[in-house]
This record gives sequence, structure tokens and C-alpha cells, in this order.
Amino acid sequence: MLRRRLLSVLITTGLVATALVPAGIAALPGAAASPAPPAREAAAGDGAARTAASARYRATIRWTEHGIPHITARSFGSLGFGSGYAAAEVSLCTLADTLVTGRGERSLWFGPDGTYNDQVTLEASNLQVDTFVTDLRDRRVVEKLLADPVAGPGKQARAMVRGYVAGLNRWLRETGRNGVTDPACRGKGYLRPDVTPLDLWYGVYLANLLASAGVFLPEIVDADPPTLTEPGLPELPLRAEAVDRDRLLAGFGRDPDAPFGSNATAAGRSATSTRKGMLLGNPHFPWRGRYHFTQQHQTIPGRYDVAGASLIGSPVINIGWNKDVAWSHTVSTAYRFTPYEYRLLGPTTYLTESGPKQLEHRTVRVKVREGGRVRTVTGDVWRTDQGYVIDDPAQLMPWSPLSVWAIRDANGEHLRTLDTFLAMGKATGVRDLLRRQDRGAGMPWVNTTAADARGNVLYADHSVVPHVTTAMEQRCMTPVGRVLDQVAGLPGLDGTLAESACAWGSDADAQRPGILGPGNLPHVIRRDWVMNANDSYWLPNDRVRLEGFPSIVGCERCERTMRTRAVADYVVRRLASGRRETPASFRRHQHENRVMMAEVMRADGALGRVCAATGETEACAALAAWDGRSDRTSRGVHLFEEFVERLPTVPLDLVETVWRVPFDPSDPLHTPRGLNDANPLVVQAMADAIAAVRDAGVAFDAPWGTLQVAGDRGAPAIPLGGGDGEVGNANVLSSRWARDNSGEYKPITYGSSHIQAIAYLPGGGLDARTILTYGQSEDSTSPWSTDQTRLFSQERWVRFPWTDAQIRRDLLHTDVVAGP
Repeated sequence: MLRRRLLSVLITTGLVATALVPAGIAALPGAAASPAPPAREAAAGDGAARTAASARYRATIRWTEHGIPHITARSFGSLGFGSGYAAAEVSLCTLADTLVTGRGERSLWFGPDGTYNDQVTLEASNLQVDTFVTDLRDRRVVEKLLADPVAGPGKQARAMVRGYVAGLNRWLRETGRNGVTDPACRGKGYLRPDVTPLDLWYGVYLANLLASAGVFLPEIVDADPPTLTEPGLPELPLRAEAVDRDRLLAGFGRDPDAPFGSNATAAGRSATSTRKGMLLGNPHFPWRGRYHFTQQHQTIPGRYDVAGASLIGSPVINIGWNKDVAWSHTVSTAYRFTPYEYRLLGPTTYLTESGPKQLEHRTVRVKVREGGRVRTVTGDVWRTDQGYVIDDPAQLMPWSPLSVWAIRDANGEHLRTLDTFLAMGKATGVRDLLRRQDRGAGMPWVNTTAADARGNVLYADHSVVPHVTTAMEQRCMTPVGRVLDQVAGLPGLDGTLAESACAWGSDADAQRPGILGPGNLPHVIRRDWVMNANDSYWLPNDRVRLEGFPSIVGCERCERTMRTRAVADYVVRRLASGRRETPASFRRHQHENRVMMAEVMRADGALGRVCAATGETEACAALAAWDGRSDRTSRGVHLFEEFVERLPTVPLDLVETVWRVPFDPSDPLHTPRGLNDANPLVVQAMADAIAAVRDAGVAFDAPWGTLQVAGDRGAPAIPLGGGDGEVGNANVLSSRWARDNSGEYKPITYGSSHIQAIAYLPGGGLDARTILTYGQSEDSTSPWSTDQTRLFSQERWVRFPWTDAQIRRDLLHTDVVAGP
């Protein structure tokens, strides 16, 4: 398809391949290997020159192996144009779906009862999503932010968005909806070349809300005043020690059974053989939907040169590198919102310091398509001065006769995300990267781990966090709000004082009021190593402790996950052996596939004794023979994963614990430990796991690669190593909402995604190895749909072409694109 696109572009624009190659780009020997331009192009003559001269946007896209676009332009607008054009080539259906969502038109095109699942935190009906988005548009939320000189985007980000949309529209005009080859959206009526920059900005804004208002979207749209038949009582009990913590966290978008996370490790000059920085980044993201990545390389000669990966609908690089610094992200533990509880004087009258106020009742109209007919449906939402009202009894926040809850959302108050990522791409080192990130002040919900060519490394959680100090929390929490804080770390504040004593504060060093400034957020810059695997900021390596920050950012002196312990142990063990990390050893950590929890549980033979207590000799023999890894050839992984899934999670005061040695904050990377083989519930978990494997008709010693396979759209059942993060896999792979290959034991739809291993070299330059686990193209008919999945299965890497010489070496063909 990519080769066909080249011919299409040359014919429809009348441009020759050299007409728009920006200054500073060498002649492309590989371009001569492309099909010769047809006679029609040659006949264009002066028309081609006039088109090139009058075009507002011009970009050259050099496509290399695996469908990676290298986009070169002379301005940020034209760079966005090339990025949008390339995005349409490899991810049109999801990109179009994202824009339909941002327009509030899901019910119009997909029906009101269909489910929208972003594969991360949001699952709602199309009508619920449209009701929420339509209210945002009715209130002109994004338009107001675009006009805000502080909370709104800068000139270059605006130019990138305008260009991106123009590039997408250009592709759609050339191809036509019936020319689309992806069967998921071929011929669909919403594939129209009328996308506006505002459509894309709404898409960006909704992505900002992923860890905040988006979590509560159904509870916002379905909120209604209490009635006699539905009084809105909270689910009891309201004592912290009796609340189901996992359920509460799941309701806040932090489901322990389906975590949204990543790993990132950076090694500096005192830990590397090169005496330069190295980065290993592995975001754990969905393998389909709007939060999957595509790769790109963006260049403005002499001004900007950055490569990496972007989420669908992002004109800028989100995770990547330039010649001086490389970075990756992991989901942060900080909250982006606070719930406010208001006392009620009537079903819709709430109390404030200045007296009673009426809730704002907003009505929205949504177009829906049912049975071939389009009609208008009316919905409604409610608001206080702080934000949307929610009705969420399961999370202890109902709309009751006595009180009502609303959330204030820090990520709903800015449009600075693209500026932040764009600025990071210009950084000259980790310190400069952090300064630029802070000036952007739009890092929505992630930590940053980075390494630079000087050999410095950075860990930082300088994301967007409400300015809620620990002192203010203690002063302002309501009784139920205190339970939320004790169980989930989220303070519920007194809405009566939301404009005064319990209002979000300000820091002099913050880019805008209402958020914590850099001085109140954790970071560390070192020359040895740092990491994060979605635990809080407290422990960036085995020697450093970051403490004294507001509790809304995360916990301190708290237990680490087995995945954190695994990621840290890779580097600790290497350095303890007296060897520095080399580029090869560092990237090998990605595929070591150690299962940390198994290593801990096998100590002193405890795991074997637990299995023996079940009397299941065949299963126990398979478990004993297991190599303790999650390689494709490992046998017994599935039995262990099933066991861990069934371990008791009831409050610890009711039963003996799983571990004999509890967590000790003075030894966080080695505790808890000592599997409690005397606990009958632990033995029962093993017996239940064995029964589950037997009932599934799977051999206890089946090779892991025959059970765990690719499950993204259109992928064959490619065998995969890695596994669940809960058991201590760093190479996380999970099965969630599987559709393709759903008959397999474990079809993978989530986990390791855009993996990058970047090493800066002693003589200058860098070694960039990447793998996009699910392939660059989401079109199942494309050769770039599963090629990288097969490489990932074989534990191989792509040598990402970074220099002009490397790009020429891997060049497939060149598109030269221009448009209004």
C-alpha cells in the first residue's frame, strides 16, 4: 500500500520527488529505485512548480523498513502536515474513530447502545460518551483554553495541529473512503476530508482526562437527584478497614487486576561501559485503540530532530530521543483531581460559604442513528463551580439527600500537553529536558525517566497535580473523604470551603495557579541509574529515597510491586557482579523474562511444599521442572500465574498472611518474602489453580508460547514470551477484552508496546534499537501489520534508522507531499 501511495501522491500533486526535498537533506539514492513517475506527472511541467510554490505545507516522507516514516520539513506546520499524512497511512481507522469521539458523534455513526472502551480506564456507552463530549463542546471548553495565554498552547503546537489535520485531509481527499484498504473502516461515511484543528484539539483534551474525569464519565452522565425510590445511599460500610480497597482503586481508574503501567530504566556514566547514558523504556499500553503507538522521525534541518513514538492523534513525539537525550514515561501514582463533598439544603441546592447555590443543570442534544434513521436524544449533566457532579455509591460518593459530590480536574484546566512534548524534543540533556517539561506544565499523568549523552540520568514526577498540600488535606477532608484517603490515598474535600480554605493553592514556580510547582514535586538527577515501574516516586533506585512531598503525589515508605523489584534487580545484580551495563546487556534486560515472585516464593522450597500439600503430583512435577522464566519455551508459567491470581486478598487481620516476612521500608527491594506454606488459603489457591488448568484442557507442562499468543486485530497466533506484571514480569503481557484469537488460552491485547533501547556512544552518535510489538500498521492487509510482532516473538530488535546514511540504507521509497 505504501508504494501505491507514492504513485498516488505524485500523480495528484504533480510534484517530482526532488521538488520539495528541504535544504540540508542529501540526495536520496534509494529514491531512484522507486517506480518511475508516469507520463502524466512529466506532462505537468510548470504546473508542478506552481503547485509547489503556492502550497502552504510541504514535507518529505522517507519510508524505511517496517513502515517507519522519516518526515522532513522546513516549518512546524509542514512537519505536522507530514505527520498527519503518515498517520493516516498506518492508523486511519483508529484515528478517525478518535476524531468521531472528539466530535461527540459516536451515536450517530456507531449507534447509541454500542460500547466505547478505550482499553485503559473508560468503558461507557456511545451515548454516554457523546453526552459528555457534547456538553464540553456546548461550553466551548477547548475554545476557551485555546484563547487562554497561560493555560493554552503555544504557536508551534498550534501550527503542528493545523498541519496534522491538513495532512490527514489531504490523504483522505486523495484516497477516498472506498480506496481505504483497512477492512475495519473501508467505505465508512465518517471518512471525510473535513477534519478541523478543533476536532483534533478535542481529541487531545479527552486524552488529558484519561486518569481523571474520564474515569467517572458514566457516573457524570448518569447523575440524577435522589428520589424516594432511589435515595442515593452510599454502599456500606464506611469504615476504612472494611472497605474493599481493590474495588475502590478500580473505580478510580487504578484497577490492581488490570493496571495501566510501564517500566523505564536509565543508566548513567558510573554504571555504563560507554560512560554515556543509556535508556531502556517499555510502556505497557493497549495493543489496539487510541492509546496505541505509531513510530515516526521528525526533522526540521538545523532546528529540530527527534524520533520515537506517538499515541494515535498526537502530532508530536511522546516517547523518544534526539542526539542529546532519550526519555520514556511510566504512569504516575499522583491523582489529577479531587472530589469535593457539598452539603445539600434540597435535592439540587448546595451550601457554600457565601450561601446556598443551585446546581447548574445542563441539557444536551445528541444525534443518534437507529435502524437507519437519525433522531435527536436529550441528555443532561449537573455541575458545581468546581466541576461535574458524580453519582457513584460504589466509590462512597453518592448523590444522597444529605450531600452531593463533584470533581475538580487539573487536567481539564489546560491544553499544554503538546507544548510539553514538543519542547522536550528540543532538550540538550536531562536537566534541560526537565526545565522544558516544567515550562510546558502539561505532562498529563506520567513520570519521566531519561538519560543523556553526558552520562546523566533523570527520574521525575513533574506531572500535572492539584495543589493540595498534606496540611490542607488534613484540614479539609470530610468524614467520608478521610475514608477515601485512608483506603486509596485520594482526599475527599469539603466543598463548602472550595473557594477559600479548601481551594487548590498556588506555587510561585508553577506555570499556572492551581497545580504543584516543580519545587513541590519529586525528581532526582544522578550518574548511576534510576528506574520506575509504576510504584510511587519514593524509590528511584536501591540507594535513593525521595521523601517529604504532598501525599496526593503518592505514598512514601510503602511496599513495592514484584515488577518494580524485578526491574531494579536487573541493574543491581549486573553492577554487583562488578560489570557495568553495556548497550547489549542493557537491552537484554527486556527479554530476560524472569518471574520475580516465583524466585521469591521458591526460596527454601516453600512453593514446592505448597504444591505438595495439594496431592497433585503431576502438576507439582511440572511446576518443579519449570525454569522460573516466561520465555516461549518455558513450561509451567500458566500454572504459576493461575496460582498467584487466586492468592487470598481478604483483610490481613482475618487470616494469616501470604508472606512470613512482611514488608520492611528499610529493605524495600527484598520484602515481603518467605511464602507462608502453612496458610491453608495459600494451599487452596494452588489447588484451585491446578483445577483451572485441568478444566481448560491444557497440559501442565505446555510450552508457554503455545498458550500466550498475539491477540491484536488481524494478528495470527504468534507465540510470545513475557507475562503478567503481577507475578513480577518486567516484560508485561496481558489479555484484556480479547476479540481476535479469543479461542487461545491467553491472547495478548495489552502490555509491552513501543520498546526503545537507546545508548549514546563514546565517539558521538547513538545506537537506537526499538520494537513496536504489534507492528506499525493497524491495517491487517499491510505488510507492516505483524512484522514487528514476529521479531518481538523472536526477541529481536529493529535498528532504528537515525542518520541520513542509515535512512538511505533502509529506504523503501519517498513521498513528497504538499497541500493547502
